[in-house]
This record gives sequence, C-alpha cells and structure tokens, in this order.
Amino acid sequence: MSAASNHGATPYYFVPAPSRHPAMVAFGLFLVILGAGQWVNGHGWGAWSLLAGLAVWLGTLYFWFGEAIAESEGGQYSDRIDISFRWSMSWFIFSEVMFFAAFFGALYWARVHSVPELGSLENQLLWPDFKGMWPSTVAGATASPAGTVEPFTTMGPWPIPTINTAILLTSGVTLTIAHHALIANQRAKTIFWMWITVLLGIVFLGFQAYEYMHAYSELNLKLTSGIYGSTFFMLTGFHGFHVFVGMLMLLFITLRLTKGHFTPTRHFGFEGAAWYWHFVDVVWLGLYVVVYWL
Repeated sequence: MSAASNHGATPYYFVPAPSRHPAMVAFGLFLVILGAGQWVNGHGWGAWSLLAGLAVWLGTLYFWFGEAIAESEGGQYSDRIDISFRWSMSWFIFSEVMFFAAFFGALYWARVHSVPELGSLENQLLWPDFKGMWPSTVAGATASPAGTVEPFTTMGPWPIPTINTAILLTSGVTLTIAHHALIANQRAKTIFWMWITVLLGIVFLGFQAYEYMHAYSELNLKLTSGIYGSTFFMLTGFHGFHVFVGMLMLLFITLRLTKGHFTPTRHFGFEGAAWYWHFVDVVWLGLYVVVYWL
C-alpha cells in the first residue's frame, strides 16, 4: 500500500528545504515572454528564446512536481498541509474567476456602452452609415465604424458550441463518477472513468480547433475583426487554454492512479484537479450563453 495512507499522522508542518525551482520557473517564463514579444515583432531569434523558455519551464516543473509527489507519497504531509493545499487551490480558482470576470466585463462594456456610443447622434456626422449594434444582433454589422473591419459572419451556437457544451457537461458527470469510485476504493473503475474524462477534454479541444479554422476560412471571423472578433477569441481562447490545462491535470492524476497513488480518504490532488475542471465547466456555460446566443 502507498505510504500516502499514513497522511495526517505527521505531527509537524512539513517545510521543504530551500529550492532553486521557483527561480528556474521565473527564468523560464522570462524567456517565454521575451521570445514571444520579439517573435511577433519580426525578430527570428524570439522563436528560439520562446522554445528555450518553454524547455526550462516544463523541465523545472517536471522535477518540482516529482519532488512534491515523493514528499506526499512518503507520508510527510499532515492534515495541516492538506488544509493549506485546499486554501491555496481555492484562492487560485478565485483568481481565475477574476480573470474571466474582467473578460466578461469587457464584453459587457463593449456591447452596452462603447458600440452604442459610437452609433449615437453625436457621431452620425463622422460615420453616417455606422450601425451601433452588436454584430450578433444585426446582420452585416461589424461594430466598427468607417469600414475599418472587413465584413464577417458571427459564430452561432449550432452545431459545434452546443456539442462542446454537451461534451463538457458529460465530462463533469464522468469525473464525479470517478471520484465516487475512488472514495469507494474501486481503483479500476476510477481509472476507467478518468480516462473517459480526459478523452472528452481532448475531443472538446479538437472541436474548438475546428471551430477556429471554420471561423477564419469560411466566416472571415478573425482576431482582427474589431471588438467582436477580439472578445470572441479572447473569451473562447482563454477558456480553451484552461480546458487544456485542466485536461493535463486530469491526465497526470490518472497516471498517478495507475501507480497506486491516492487513497479513499487522502486524495486532494484528485480533488484539486476536479475543482478546477468543474470551474471550467461552469465558465463555459456562461460563455456559451453570452458569446454564442446573445
């Protein structure tokens, strides 16, 4: 049996030794940001800086997470450590909520204030043919005056967004089944439903990639399509990135389950990933209604 079964009995609060990992992660992310900024501005060496930064970042995370897993499986984490992890994950998800609140707020402000103001009577002399209406509500509207944006077709809720909604909701159910199986000490059942959840996440990302290709090639909807294109790709793209991260978290948890990690009473690594995945589900429901239907 895994040493993790001894969790909670440790009489002290485990504090790891000084580590170079935080500094290495910061250095890797610095190279990523530097390289990305230079690459998009036409400097070829930026791509190499980006790749080097990703290599440093991912390599450091691999060893850092490996050490944390070894500490956990070695029985060094007490109940107080478990509480610390729960508070940390809660605040992390709260910070992510604020990210999306800012993006949804930008969409709200553009739709309710900025675009109608551009189409107000005061601006009719400047742009007499401009329609101060959101593109999804009026055919042909671009929400951009003076012909600064090429005509495009908005993205409706059918079929891909609706299919993706069903996929994410189903993945939430399969993840819950896996969690209850783990609590019941049914490891094989847990692993099976975890693989199903990971697969559903991959399918979701595949559909979203196809949706983007469809938007660019057939709808002429691009990131440069004014405020509509910016908010559409910002919200769906940022959410898609979170689905990708959540899928990786669930994948690593599944691999740990196959190695015998976690017990029915001690499995916060599983729970933390599940919290994150359910958060992604809830955000998508709001995004699905606001972006695709309204």
